[in-house]
Formats: sequence, C-alpha cells, structure tokens
Amino acid sequence: MSDLHSILLGAGCFWCAEAILKDLQGVKSVQSGFAGGTLKNPSYKDVCTGTTGHAEVVKVVYDSQKITDEDLLGIFFTIHDPTQLNRQGNDIGTQYRSVVFGNKTQQKVAQKLIQTFESQKLWAAPVVTALEDETVFWPADESHEDYFARNPENQYCAAIVAPKVAKARKMFRDRLKNR
Repeated sequence: MSDLHSILLGAGCFWCAEAILKDLQGVKSVQSGFAGGTLKNPSYKDVCTGTTGHAEVVKVVYDSQKITDEDLLGIFFTIHDPTQLNRQGNDIGTQYRSVVFGNKTQQKVAQKLIQTFESQKLWAAPVVTALEDETVFWPADESHEDYFARNPENQYCAAIVAPKVAKARKMFRDRLKNR
C-alpha cells in the first residue's frame, strides 16, 4: 500500500535536484518545472530572464510510507545551500531561490528542520529558504527531463551537477533505489 504525496522544491538549478532526488527510495517521480510566478505556462527562456517571479523547481511525487516528509526535506536542505538568497553558486537570480511549495504539514516539517539546523549552527549564515503554499506547477519542456543523465558531457553538468550528485549518492547511499 502506498500513500502518495507531492511537493515542489526549489534548490537552484532543477537539473541538480532532479538527478539526486529521483534516485531515492520512495520517490516515484521527479519532474523539472517552474512555480511561484505570475506568467502562465512560462518557458525556460522566460524564467531565465528573472522577471516572471518563477523559481526553477522539481515536482517530487513520493510514497510517504517509504520516505517521510522529514527525510525528504532533510535531504533537500543538504543538496543545496539554503543560506544563499536568490542564488546557488554562480546561478544568480530569483529563479534560483531556495523554496518549498508545500501543504501545511510539509511547511511545518520544513520550519522545524530549519529551526533545528539553525540551533545546531549547521551553517554560518541563517537559512533563507522560503516556505510557501502549494501552487501551480508548470512543467519545463521535455528537453529538461533527465537532463544530467542525458547530457553528462555538458560543461555545466560536468562541473556543477556531477560533483553534487556524487556527493549526495555517497551521503545517502543507504537511501538509494539501486544500491
């Protein structure tokens, strides 16, 4: 028996988040897209302008009997830098913001994790991850799905995505589908 839920997570570039989260036990699907802005059905080009208000996000559908909200969100907070406002490394702009678009339960779990991380002084700076209500998800065009898996030779993938994926697979090897 499964108990499927979904959540939208913005951790900077959606290629990184998708490549890491899709390999976790209990995660049924991860889809790249956009959320939180004003333009209906935005394109990647639209969002890259930084003027639509959208964040690059992944829609994660997961079985809460196999991966809890706390586990999923805990992993989310470790695969990116939640202390960087409107950026992740060299990716700069509101479209790269750290954000959780979730239901009230998911937001409470995220808030509790943030409080725990800050009390432990896990990062030198405060967490700036925005916690927002569930919203409309606009899928990115198909060329962004499984981007890292299909384009490992891409310069950005080789320099940025590959090291993050390797680190996450090592950190969470006991949580991976194919160990």
